[in-house]
Amino acid sequence: LYEKELKLARIMVAIQEEREKRGMSQSDIAQKANITQQQMSKIESGENCTISTLLKVCHALGLDLVIQKTPKQTYIGVAEEKAEYNKK
Repeated sequence: LYEKELKLARIMVAIQEEREKRGMSQSDIAQKANITQQQMSKIESGENCTISTLLKVCHALGLDLVIQKTPKQTYIGVAEEKAEYNKK
């Protein structure tokens, strides 16, 4: 759960920082993204939104939404059976 909250917080902060860097209000971005100011507020406070709405906001701010496949975790442990080696 912590990892999910951390990722959400990073998205929220990136959107809010970019908006503030551009000197724009939530209403300004909402109008540019064709969403309501209330929707914009919800995004910045981490409430659920649709992917479509998030993409609209990112586009309005000149941001790209990037999805990365996370690397598989490597298992380190003890095998249950001994490995057989070729004998010569």
